Amino acid sequence: RQHGGSTVEVRLFGNNYDEAAAEAKRLQMQEGMSMIHPFDDPYVIAGQGTIGMEILKSSVSTPLDAIFVCCGGGGMLAGIAAYVKRVRPNVKVIGVEAADAAGMTASLREGQVVTLDSVGLFADGAAVKTIGSETFRICNKLVDDMITVSTDQICNAIKLSYNDARVILEPAGALGVAGMKKYIEENNITGQTLVAITSGANMDFDRLRFVSERADGSERTLAVTIPETAGTFRALYELIWPRNVTQFSYRFESESKANILISFQPIVNIENDFDNVVEQLNKNDFKCLDISENELAKVHIRHMAGGRSIVPKERLFRFNFPESPGALQRFLTSLDMDWNVSLFHYRNHGDDVGRVLVGIQVGRSCQRLHQFLDNLGYSYVEETDNAAYLRFLRNSDSEEKN
Repeated sequence: RQHGGSTVEVRLFGNNYDEAAAEAKRLQMQEGMSMIHPFDDPYVIAGQGTIGMEILKSSVSTPLDAIFVCCGGGGMLAGIAAYVKRVRPNVKVIGVEAADAAGMTASLREGQVVTLDSVGLFADGAAVKTIGSETFRICNKLVDDMITVSTDQICNAIKLSYNDARVILEPAGALGVAGMKKYIEENNITGQTLVAITSGANMDFDRLRFVSERADGSERTLAVTIPETAGTFRALYELIWPRNVTQFSYRFESESKANILISFQPIVNIENDFDNVVEQLNKNDFKCLDISENELAKVHIRHMAGGRSIVPKERLFRFNFPESPGALQRFLTSLDMDWNVSLFHYRNHGDDVGRVLVGIQVGRSCQRLHQFLDNLGYSYVEETDNAAYLRFLRNSDSEEKN
């Protein structure tokens, strides 16, 4: 409305671009309206191509090796390729699509316009089932390459852009950055001048929680099985130290073994550091499974690890400690006690305070426990009677009378 005032009527329809486009075509036919296509129109393509003109004008007499362009229906990619290839044909133009909405990639591979069965909606600004016929014709002739990126790679690009320029991009707007980063890593690119087009910042604030959770490309996650014996809990952590541990989840399962879900950041300047950690764990009989790329684990299991367990005399405590390098190790070292730890959960949320949930098999009548907790030096709250704990983590068979 701000561009047309009272002469504009805004009609919202459908849950995605394709549904809205189908309704627009119906209105065009039934009400005699003119259709201005968002990408498959020569004038729209030409208008988007002026981005390429701006880039080349800004890089006169300077090196420029490649331009990375986000792609939905293909209008921007086609327009930029048309201009750049006419003026500086040696500059590569590379399109970037979300892996779950890669209509242009599929069409170029098949040599014809392909309609996808479905598209993911995380990068909803570029979620198009059917690309344009004109955009396909131009891209098929002029675009050098296509790259597809995952949701995690898009989230990481949003984080990189914020850290570098303090700009929060929407997922579709970060496709160019994500594709450029992937291209550099896969081809070991150094000494080149690359441009990534950032094309939108229509970010829903509630979505930032998901972006933050998935943006850390350096985090690796293992499912580790250890013997349920005294000392193995700390021995596992010491094999990973001094790497930054971002998650540590454990729940008592049986008297013979324990399953741990642990996430950490390998040391970047040590070659094959993650593989070395896995090798050391296996040498110490800590059998582990890499679930870093397991979508079920990342979306659901990491939040559900543990669950109910039959643990007699269990008491539950929440601890807070100052979050700093080595703080979790110091906390684990301070938990040097005679009682069995039956539950442990820690997740680094980037806060200045680390939060740990610990279950201890001790019973309510133990007087030494409070003296031990006070000597720890960390603030804590007992949650043994918390309704959420009783309903979701404590099996009724483990209740006891004190």
